[in-house]
Amino acid sequence: MTTQTNEKMDLSAVDTARKVNIFSLFTSGSTLICCAIPATLVAIGSAATLASLVGSFPQLIWISEHKALVFGLAGAMLAIAGFFQWQARNAPCPADPALAKVCSKARKNALMIYLISVLIFAVGIFFAFIAPFFI
Repeated sequence: MTTQTNEKMDLSAVDTARKVNIFSLFTSGSTLICCAIPATLVAIGSAATLASLVGSFPQLIWISEHKALVFGLAGAMLAIAGFFQWQARNAPCPADPALAKVCSKARKNALMIYLISVLIFAVGIFFAFIAPFFI
């Protein structure tokens, strides 16, 4: 009974990291909505599309006006996800080969989701804070 309890506890660190990483993916995705997508639409000459998008979703203006808040929350969420990812990196996987394989795959998937989140965040930072200096 204690072996099964230990296996559940071992997998809980990986599961927590996975859940936090998925949430960080959504929060870093908001940085694209805020800044990268509008900048890209304007850059490729689709200002009418952007105007139509803003007409359909006027909340985009609020998000763009408060981009410091959006990026602050996304950055904080990425930092929290990075902490959980770091904590789960050495969490032992169960001894059962089938569960160990699932654990290893979940750990790799969680890391990939985290790295994608960081990449999306970096793209958003570029379009929100760096690209305006070059335009």
